[in-house]
Order: sequence, then C-alpha cells, then structure tokens
Amino acid sequence: MKNLPLLFCGIFFALAFSFVGLILTSHIQLGSLTQTTEALVPSDDDPTKMVVVEGDPLYPSKSVGLAQQGKLEYISLGCMYCHSQQIRRADFGADIDRGWGPRQSVARDYIMQDRVLLGTMRTGPDLTHLGGRYAGDAGRDWNHLHLYNPQIVSKGSTMPPFAFLYETHKIKNNVSKDALVFPPGSKYGPKEGYEVIPTRRAVALVEYLLSLKINYSLPEAIIPE
Repeated sequence: MKNLPLLFCGIFFALAFSFVGLILTSHIQLGSLTQTTEALVPSDDDPTKMVVVEGDPLYPSKSVGLAQQGKLEYISLGCMYCHSQQIRRADFGADIDRGWGPRQSVARDYIMQDRVLLGTMRTGPDLTHLGGRYAGDAGRDWNHLHLYNPQIVSKGSTMPPFAFLYETHKIKNNVSKDALVFPPGSKYGPKEGYEVIPTRRAVALVEYLLSLKINYSLPEAIIPE
C-alpha cells in the first residue's frame, strides 16, 4: 500500500502525457484551420503575413440539401466499411496514378464536415473525388445503375446490389423522366412495359456521391497543372 501514491502518479502522468501528445497537440495544430482561397497574398498591413484573396471563393465548401441527406444514407448503408475518402500522397501509394483524385487529401479538406468518413478499408475504390470522375447527368445515370446493380457498369465488381433503393412500376403512358436507362439487352433491366424509378433515398445518396470532389487547390495542397 505504501507504493499506492507512486502508482497513482504514474498512471496520472501516463494519461496526461497521452492526452497532451495525441489530443491537445493535434488540436493546436489543426483546430485553428479555416476555409481559405486557393492562393494566399501578402497582407497590406503586414507583408510577412499571408491572407486570403478578397472576393475569391472559399474552400472547402459545406454539403447542403440533398447531398447532406445522402450522407446520412451513405452512413446508414455502411458504405464507409468498403470505401475510403482519403487520397494518399504520391510517395505513399498509387491513388493519384489510379485517377482517384488530382492531389493528396489534407486536414483542411475535412473541416466543414460534421462527421469525417475517412474509412479504413478499400474493398472498393476511394470515393474522395467520385463526383469529379463521374460528373453531370452522365455521372448521375452511371451512379444510379451502379447502385441498382454494379454488374451493369462494373462487371466483376464485388459490391452488392442496392436494388431495394429503387421501385419497379408499370409504364402507364410514357416512360418517366426519372427512370433508369439500361444498356440495350441488359439482363438486369425490368420486364418489358415496366420501368425502374429511384426512391428519394437513392436520389439523395447519388447527389452526395456527386458532391464528393477535389476540384480546388489549397495553399498547402496545390493541384498540379
């Protein structure tokens, strides 16, 4: 029992040093990060201090609307268990060579996110820049088909189909503008006279996926020309 104070002090200092090293130091380094412009310019008051360019857009931006709802679907469906959202620098992997993104991810990229979905496994490709790889209406169509059944657009994919996010309806007069367009002769398409319509969950999830893009530079992470 006479060594109890010494044991207590040892445990206290071990926990204190761990807290300072892992949490407090990280907060000091990253906690002050804010949105910034793609480049910085010298301050008028102090030329040695770099400031954002007045009038230029601030990055990173925050997901809003359907994209934000889609993030909740992404979480509830467990997508982060097979996909990451972190592009490694060129010296630490082939992420950029694979076309997963134009530059490495840095801490500032995540400051506007309430929940950061870095992921720990890559059963599937990284999704940090998915919206940049599949953009516009063509990208929207591709993502819906990929969710409905990945084999339609990615033959041999190990990703399971998410057909439950879609509804099959009988065509009444004309094909709905929201109906999925399957490749001619696809065995995954609906029966003749029927159409596949995405639910609101599917629409929100695809909008979130399309919002994932690294199409901006940061002072600490420039997109190469």
